Amino acid sequence: MAQQHLEPTHPTAAAGSVPADVLAGYLRAQATEFLRALRLHRETGANGAEGSGDAARALRRAARRISGSLHTFQPLLDSDWAESMRPELAWLSGTLALEHAYASRLERLLQALHRLSGPAVFPTQSRGARVTDPPGPAAADRGHLTVGAAKAGALLDRQLTLARTRAHSTALQALGSSRFHAVADKVAVLASDVPLAAGADAADCRPLAAAAEDRLTDAVAALPLVTAGSPYNAEALVHGLSPDPAPHPQDAPWHQVRLLLRLHRYAREVVAGGEPPVDVRTLAAGEALDRHRDASEAAAAAAQAARTPRIAPATAYALGVLHADQRHEVEAARYAFQHCWRKEAVGTP
Repeated sequence: MAQQHLEPTHPTAAAGSVPADVLAGYLRAQATEFLRALRLHRETGANGAEGSGDAARALRRAARRISGSLHTFQPLLDSDWAESMRPELAWLSGTLALEHAYASRLERLLQALHRLSGPAVFPTQSRGARVTDPPGPAAADRGHLTVGAAKAGALLDRQLTLARTRAHSTALQALGSSRFHAVADKVAVLASDVPLAAGADAADCRPLAAAAEDRLTDAVAALPLVTAGSPYNAEALVHGLSPDPAPHPQDAPWHQVRLLLRLHRYAREVVAGGEPPVDVRTLAAGEALDRHRDASEAAAAAAQAARTPRIAPATAYALGVLHADQRHEVEAARYAFQHCWRKEAVGTP
């Protein structure tokens, strides 16, 4: 495991090292991006303009990178300042992410229902697609699912649209709160002044970046990759069909790896002084873990909808099929991650 606390013995950083000034420049750049996105959001958000969504995503992007860098490189920064900033940035990025997450989840679930039951059930969702399925046993086998699919889709639409509306209101309240203004003020200061720890000028960022990579490697090694390499994970399906509404017990380690992979990516950006060379393996692994997260949360939403009191048996059946479909998507994402992670890293200039 890489050393996590630096004890420089020379007044200047060693030749070939990445000095703390590089970290400071990265943080200043991300703070500037944050302020630019905030200005754009204020210009477009009040009128509900199309650019407000892009501005919110840019805010989240900058907030995540600042927060992740504060976590990885904390020994080089003023500890009290870093500890106070990180949870506030995490609160902000999490709050701003909810509306988009609910919208994407609904779209994913409706597309899956459309795929499983046929386009005739969802005429408004089938632009550019064939009006009917080709004749054959595949279409005939959908008969039982088709009965409840439309009502299942309507139920999911109501529940997730309501959740999205509430998330939108929460985000607007957050952006107008004194808590957010305090965060924005601190980021504005960060854009010009990064509070480094005493002695950080002679330190090297690379050991801390290596430690972030080590944590990711250890977490990946602890994953049940043998199970993920199987075409059918019966244990996952048993857990998924449990009436317990708690998060799926097999998903947590994979979500943790996704977080650690993100921190590793941000650390590479810092060490590279901006955009690092493209790592095809890391990129593919991140995409697989994003699909894993999306499918896991979509499956949970389908299961939650199936617990709605007094729904028709056909609706519950359709939601059960949808839930199983998304859990199989989870397994496919795990297999894809395993497949790409075990490949040798390939870089391009």
